[in-house]
Amino acid sequence: MPVIHPLSDQLINQIAAGEVVERPAAALKELLENSLDAQATHIEVTLTGGGCKRLQVNDDGVGMAREDLPLAVARHATSKIIAPSDLDAIATLGFRGEALASMAAVSRFSLVSRARGATHAWRLDVEGGTVGTAEPAALAAGTTITLDDLYFNTPARRKFLRTETTEWAHCEETFRRIALAYPDVAFLLKHNGREIHRWPGAAREERVQQVLGEAFTKGARFLDASVVDLRLTGYVVSPAAGTASPKEAAYFFVNGRFVRDRVVLHALREAFRDVLHGGQQPSYALWLTLDAHGVDVNVHPQKTEVRFRDSQAIHRFVRQSVEQVLALPVGGQLTTGNAASSSRYPGIETQRFSVSEKLGSVVNAPQSFARYQPAQAAFSLPVRETAAAERLGPSPFYGRLFGAKPSAMDEDIFSSSSLPPAMVESESSDVPPLGFALAQLHGVYILAQNHAGLVLVDMHGAHERIVYERMKEMAASQPLPSQRLLVPVSMVATTLEMATVEAHSETLATLGFELNAVGPTTLAIRCLPVMLQDADAADLVRAVLRDLHDLGSTQEVDARRNEVLATMACHGAVRAHRLLTIPEMNALLRDMERTERGGQCNHGRPTWHQLTLEALDGLFMRGK
Repeated sequence: MPVIHPLSDQLINQIAAGEVVERPAAALKELLENSLDAQATHIEVTLTGGGCKRLQVNDDGVGMAREDLPLAVARHATSKIIAPSDLDAIATLGFRGEALASMAAVSRFSLVSRARGATHAWRLDVEGGTVGTAEPAALAAGTTITLDDLYFNTPARRKFLRTETTEWAHCEETFRRIALAYPDVAFLLKHNGREIHRWPGAAREERVQQVLGEAFTKGARFLDASVVDLRLTGYVVSPAAGTASPKEAAYFFVNGRFVRDRVVLHALREAFRDVLHGGQQPSYALWLTLDAHGVDVNVHPQKTEVRFRDSQAIHRFVRQSVEQVLALPVGGQLTTGNAASSSRYPGIETQRFSVSEKLGSVVNAPQSFARYQPAQAAFSLPVRETAAAERLGPSPFYGRLFGAKPSAMDEDIFSSSSLPPAMVESESSDVPPLGFALAQLHGVYILAQNHAGLVLVDMHGAHERIVYERMKEMAASQPLPSQRLLVPVSMVATTLEMATVEAHSETLATLGFELNAVGPTTLAIRCLPVMLQDADAADLVRAVLRDLHDLGSTQEVDARRNEVLATMACHGAVRAHRLLTIPEMNALLRDMERTERGGQCNHGRPTWHQLTLEALDGLFMRGK
């Protein structure tokens, strides 16, 4: 008697349902993707009990004819691929032809559809995998699919579903992802008879505000980068804004498909590495577009993972593009209140930029964006303080502020190039983004006035970032020098690590490493980068080899070198409780506006905060 036997179609579909229809949110995702593939412009979702009791999706797509309905719920039947070559460039969201069959096997399933141009619709019911007969039905256009009592016939699976609240949260998140990916489509979501979201078709900017809210858009910077056949657009939240939480804003789409790809996530972490504080996570909504032949989406049943044909190029492109938009100086960030357009202030450009085919250069941006060049009035402490400079002299702005008449000596004191033209009127285009210094608070904070209101600056954190960026620039402008170890360090290496050393020997040499194989599984570390000579040699080498193997390149050396530079900058920056003169404060503000990542200190904490006049009026209940 044979022990191997074929499984029944019903059992096969139930097994597949455990992979494809893991929970109601997974079923919702598949149905929404089918609607989008059917060219729907309006999609309505109705849920009951978090989608466990009822899940219904109605669309106005092209619909299906009567003879297509039984095939729609058949296993591995689809209209989206025909030949094996079609798998090389998948342009649709769905293509496996297993989703509806899996859903129909574990629910009371109803399919109503009307093909465009047909006189009426047809209905097909399936209960627990048993397919009924197609019957005439009433439907204006498109398709309506209803799943009642999900997993009613597979209690082993149903008991793994969470509470109604949890399943509803997963369904809502799935709905938000799809709505973000396709802003031109109108979406409606109802739960337990209540309308939750109604988002009409709109431009991407408007849809982002609809879905992610004002907190996200207020701190977001627009990104539009392209190179060859790659394009990355979307929004990245500056960590200094402190607005959106990672749960609310961690969206990455590849050709319109939400994905969680290892290569992309690593690239984003690297891009944010120098500006995140503590347990913060990156916040973003980004859309990557590339040729369909360059990405394989057929690597996971739920299609949330992809495989790039050239993962190293994708990693480099995403990392450098996001790094550039995060590196915009403070002057490119202020859009609050009545502040003048930053492009009207010399040396400061708007947040929109594009990346040329040669990554790393910013088009139509001032020189200080790509490389920070200290101005003549660059802030350099300590500054020699004269008795005259120690008192607050009435320059035109300060004279107007305090009602004093400027004297010739005072005008000389405040005629430094660190002081831009006077802030005569609040509408003047000459007012710098961070305004003019007014005073120091407890020797820690600088108080400044700009168009929007009051600016508070952490002077130590700000100067720390300025020094750090200058040190990074100097370190990057020359090759990494290496230090030969007095006694080579031996480390036990895996076969993979030994192969990586052999394959990337030239790269390792440029990074300041000299590694030699002294046995089948032993490496001798003879040279390390000078700035990292005190690091644990074996741990550092393992981290570098891991990056080289996974990504073909490494940022580990840069990251560790930057940690050293950050520590040096922290000790070299102006300390708290140091009393500064007005020219020194203004010089610091001007340097902040020119310095990349000037909105965060080396530890990722914000260096400045804007209090608008409206906020101040609210504190004192003015106008109420």
